[in-house]
Amino acid sequence: MNQFTTLEARIDAAAHAVLARLPRGPLADGLVEFVVFGLKQAWACLFGGLMLGMILVTRLWWPDIGLARYDAWFLAALLIQGAMLALRLETLNEAKVILIFHLVGTGMELFKTAAGSWIYPEDALFRLGGVPLFSGFMYACVGSYMARIQRIFDITFTRYPPVWATVLLALAIYVNFFSHHFIFDFRWLLFAVLAALYLPSTMHYRVFRFRHRMPMLLAFLLVALFIWIAENIGTWSRAWIYPDQTDGWTLVSWSKLGSWYLLMLISVVLVTLVHPPRGYEPERQ
Repeated sequence: MNQFTTLEARIDAAAHAVLARLPRGPLADGLVEFVVFGLKQAWACLFGGLMLGMILVTRLWWPDIGLARYDAWFLAALLIQGAMLALRLETLNEAKVILIFHLVGTGMELFKTAAGSWIYPEDALFRLGGVPLFSGFMYACVGSYMARIQRIFDITFTRYPPVWATVLLALAIYVNFFSHHFIFDFRWLLFAVLAALYLPSTMHYRVFRFRHRMPMLLAFLLVALFIWIAENIGTWSRAWIYPDQTDGWTLVSWSKLGSWYLLMLISVVLVTLVHPPRGYEPERQ
């Protein structure tokens, strides 16, 4: 059963009252499922969408008000997170996972910027070393999406791998993001382990009237691709840039898609701490 917040439950009830009166039929049912799927995805992306929209708008226009863009983003992110909790758009348990992912991301940012993997080209008052504090919220956007989508779509699984194994894999992935600068890059081994763990697993999710299913590995790829697209928007907006973008924007390397695939798995594992994977049970007709 869906675990909506209070406000989400009201929105869901109102939407059902409207959608239930629509004509039925294969085409109509398919169209309704498609539209509701898009709306639910947008709702799950609320925090990330607001952050990305703010970054994009301030790239096109930013007045000289004595406040750096990075600092404005940091303060706005705090307000957005506070509002989502106050308006019950996010649960406290989800906020805890998002905070953990924020700290995990900030730790990696401190190391990666020191190693020259990417840079933040603008000034900021709220920063740790070369890392403006808003950057941790970009990772929190991923955590927020993963936590919210779990309950909005009432996701269940068949043959989900043992949680302890996924936790060990997530730890290995995180360590490899640091260690590959000094020793061999084990990402291909990590991809192989990830595939072995999740290849048998299927995700089941409800849109409106029907439940659908998708292989877990495909779901991971689609989310990673979406994040890669968002990253291209972020680098075009000069929220951060890679070394090859110093003299002008270029498309983010496709290799980053693999990095996001692995990093996204970390957020999936963190979400299981709040929403333990539930086994799929066929619904009675």
